[in-house]
Amino acid sequence: MSFISLSFVAFFVCVLLLYYAVNSKYQKSVLLLASCFFIGYYHISFLLTALVISFMTFYFGKLIASTQQDKKIRWLYFSSVSLLIIVWLILRYPEGMESIVNRVFPLIDLPWRVSQHSVLFPLGISFYTFQAISYLTEIYWGEEEPENNVFNFLLYMLFFMKFLSGPIERPSGLLHQLKEKKEFNYDMVTFGLKLMFIGLMKKVVLADNMAPYLDGMYGSLHDASGMQLVMTCLLYPIQLYADFSGYTDIALGGAAMFGFNLTPNFDRPFISKTTAELWRRWHMSLSFWVRDYVYIPLTSETRGWGRWGISFSLLVTFISLGIWHGAGWNYAMYGLIQGVIITYEMQTANFHAKLADKLGKSLYNGLSIVRTYLLFALSLIFFRAESFHDAIYFLTHMSFSINHSWKELNIGMSDHNCVVAGITLVLMLVYEHYNSKQNIIELVSKKNTAVRWIIYYILAFALFTMGGFNTDTFVYLQF
Repeated sequence: MSFISLSFVAFFVCVLLLYYAVNSKYQKSVLLLASCFFIGYYHISFLLTALVISFMTFYFGKLIASTQQDKKIRWLYFSSVSLLIIVWLILRYPEGMESIVNRVFPLIDLPWRVSQHSVLFPLGISFYTFQAISYLTEIYWGEEEPENNVFNFLLYMLFFMKFLSGPIERPSGLLHQLKEKKEFNYDMVTFGLKLMFIGLMKKVVLADNMAPYLDGMYGSLHDASGMQLVMTCLLYPIQLYADFSGYTDIALGGAAMFGFNLTPNFDRPFISKTTAELWRRWHMSLSFWVRDYVYIPLTSETRGWGRWGISFSLLVTFISLGIWHGAGWNYAMYGLIQGVIITYEMQTANFHAKLADKLGKSLYNGLSIVRTYLLFALSLIFFRAESFHDAIYFLTHMSFSINHSWKELNIGMSDHNCVVAGITLVLMLVYEHYNSKQNIIELVSKKNTAVRWIIYYILAFALFTMGGFNTDTFVYLQF
């Protein structure tokens, strides 16, 4: 039941109406049952997996908090986190885990065989596993008290608006909101609806108009010209951003309609002047998660190494981030590239400060934004390519050569699609620029009725006439 489907629209409307129709003490029950139905709709095994992990995390949290001995607390924490990671690895990479076990224990006959049975990767498991780890870590650090209400905790883990691809919620965020009474708030409901609409515009008008052609390029690398590969490299970050930030807007908007504020995931990443800044603006709930739970603990352990300890921690963090996306060498390389670039930026900060003085702030900032985007686009080749070999082929065959004509610049997109995608991209960037200064949704809501509804009708017309309703999936569902 993807967000981009009539079944989800019907489901969402029914849940929303029931949520505000029942007594407030039953509202969380409605959301929990709806979340279980939403997850189980994909496959019953997905729901069972999510429930098992949620119950495990809930009781591990209480056990860690109730233990008095420091050594036992440490053992319980590392054991519980390790168990979560092992479960995730087994389900995320079943073939690889089977191969490892077979090599380590060659004489043991495993009770399951990946080659004989289809193993389904539970949707959302990466995100709610990270959420479970953050919950246990906050309790271990003494920054959070364990949740006593199991139903609150289950809803914190399973809430359907953020289940599939995040955002990754900390206990200090969503879990605390679940303890507040929710009443119908017209302004918040309409704000959420408008935010969902903006997400749909990003997804179906921009991302989905570009996706088939970019997928086609990656599916036929050996037939593409050097110029087509260059254009594919340059356009893919835009498609990925529109797809994922569109999903995030829908998730945040839908949650707002139920009275909850989820964590923002993007903050105009394409204005970043460095790769480090880009990662503070791109997939922020994941970026800050790895910063707080991987990078900072690593730097504390390697602080005696000086700047080398920081560099080492950065590389380990970003390689881990790459491997989280997939098991291939291309994903590890994607993470390594990010880590190397950020390490280089840190080591050359003084040089860049002097360069900025010579060139002038405006020129230097503009060049830095272009450089950051190009480096990110090049690294995403490893993220998107089917294999490490394909990524290397892509990189080594990019050029300004063409096979037939300069029309290859459009990578097969029709003139109509090019115009629609181009206009939508400009409007998206303009909206995000001004929205960073003043909330555009609130600004429009203050206009008179005629102006508001003219804007709404124009956007609705654009959505349904120019939207590429050719897919109901999001890129990050695979993770």
